[in-house]
Amino acid sequence: MHQLTLAEIARGLADKKFSSEELTKVLLARIAQLDPQLNSFISLTEDLALTQAKAADARRANGESGALLGAPIAHKDLFCTQGIRTSCGSKMLDNFKAPYDATVVAKLAAAGAVTLGKTNMDEFAMGSANESSYYGAVKNPWNLEYVPGGSSGGSAAAVAARLLPAATGTDTGGSIRQPAALTNLTGLKPTYGRVSRWGMIAYASSLDQGGPLARTAEDCAILLQGMAGFDPNDSTSIDEPVPDYSASLNGSLQGLRIGVPKEYFGAGLDPRIADLIHNSIKELEKLGAVVKEISLPNMQHAIPAYYVIAPAEASSNLSRFDGVRFGYRCENPVNLMDLYKRSRGEGFGPEVQRRIMVGAYALSAGYYDAYYLKAQKIRRLIKNDFMAAFNEVDIILGPTTPNPAWKLGAKNSDPVAAYLEDVYTITANLAGLPGLSMPAGFVDGLPVGVQLLAPYFQEGRLLNVAHQYQLHTDWHTRTPQGF
Repeated sequence: MHQLTLAEIARGLADKKFSSEELTKVLLARIAQLDPQLNSFISLTEDLALTQAKAADARRANGESGALLGAPIAHKDLFCTQGIRTSCGSKMLDNFKAPYDATVVAKLAAAGAVTLGKTNMDEFAMGSANESSYYGAVKNPWNLEYVPGGSSGGSAAAVAARLLPAATGTDTGGSIRQPAALTNLTGLKPTYGRVSRWGMIAYASSLDQGGPLARTAEDCAILLQGMAGFDPNDSTSIDEPVPDYSASLNGSLQGLRIGVPKEYFGAGLDPRIADLIHNSIKELEKLGAVVKEISLPNMQHAIPAYYVIAPAEASSNLSRFDGVRFGYRCENPVNLMDLYKRSRGEGFGPEVQRRIMVGAYALSAGYYDAYYLKAQKIRRLIKNDFMAAFNEVDIILGPTTPNPAWKLGAKNSDPVAAYLEDVYTITANLAGLPGLSMPAGFVDGLPVGVQLLAPYFQEGRLLNVAHQYQLHTDWHTRTPQGF
C-alpha cells in the first residue's frame, strides 16, 4: 500500500479495495518503523488520524466521493493544528498547541484528508538543508549522510521514503521546490495569494506561500485542489476562481513555447545537472514544445535582494515571540528586559538569530533606504524581466538547484554557500510567480530536479507540462533503496 500514489489511493478507496482505516494503520506502522532513520516527523497524530480515517470511511459508505476523502497526508509543522503542537521546528514554540486550524488544514480536513502528523522543518522555515531544526536534522532517504533540502525537508523526506503519499510544505525562497529536487519529488509553489496563509506561521509575509509535495504532478494537482482558494481571513489572499487542476493534465504540449534563460547556465551550475536539464528539454521538444533562449538580466541581483527583504520581514514577524504571551520563557528572569533577552536568546537557534539581526539592521534608521528600499526596487526589476519574458514564451525552464544534495554539516560553517543553493528558486518568490520542480535524473545516485515557471495563476499549465513529461519518463517512479 505504501507505494500507492494519491491518485491510486483515491481509485482504490472508491473501488473498496481497502479502507482508509486499513491504509492509515499500515502507514502509521511504517512511520514508526522507518522514521527513526530519517527524523522527518516532529509529531505523530495517531489518534486523530484513525478518527479521521473512520469518519472518511463512513462518508464513503454514505455515498460521498472525492480524491482526498480518506487520503493520508502530513502537514509541515508551521501550519496551526488545533490542540496539537505547532513548533515551527523551534525551541521557542516547543510547548505551543495551536487553538485553531490553519485554513489549509481546515480545507484539507473538510475534503476528508487524514492527518498522520506534523513534519520536521528548518527553524521558522529558515534554511536550505533542514539542519537548523531544534529537533535535529532530517536525513535524505536517497543517502542518509546527505541533506534532503529545506525548509520543507521533513515533508519531502517522508514522501520520498514512501511513509505517506503527499504532504504540505511552504516556499519562501524555494523551500518546496528545492527539497523536491533533492529527494526526487514533484513540488509546486503556487502564485502568491493562491493558497491562504492564515494560520501559517510567518517567516517573510510577502514571500511565503503554501503548496503540495508529492511523487507526481497528478498528485500535486489533487492536493493543490484541496488547498487553493480565496480566504477572507487572509488579506493577501486573491479572489480568483480555482480551476480543475486535474482536468488540465492531459492537454497537448504541441506549440508550447518554452524559454530557457541564458543566465541559468553560468559557472555556478554543476555541468552534470546542465546535461540533465538539456535532456529534459529534448524530451519536451519530442512532445511538440518549441524552445528558445531568453534573458533574465536582473537575476544576478536576486540573492542579495532576497537576503535583505526576507530577514527584514522575519525580524518584524518574529518580534512577537518575546517570552510573555506564549512560547518559550526563560527561567527566573531578573526583570522585563532580562526576560526578553534570555527568552529570545535561548528560544531561537543561531540561523534565526542571524536573520533577525540582519533584518533589524536593514530596517534601522539610516540603513532603510540603502538596503531595504533598494532591494524592493530590484524586486520590481526582476518581476519586470519575467513579464517581458512571458510576452515571448509560455513557461520558463531551467535547473531547480545548482548542485545535488550535499553532506550533512558540509555548509554549516558557511551560511552564504547554503544561500547560493536558492539562486534559481528565489526569483519566483520575489515576483510572486508559480513554480514547479519535477524529477529529471540523478548525479552520483542523488536526485536532480528541473524547474518550470509560469505566469500568474497558471499552475494548471505547470502541472500539465510536468504530467506529460512524467508520462514519457520514469525518473519520478524511482524509489530510494531500503524504503
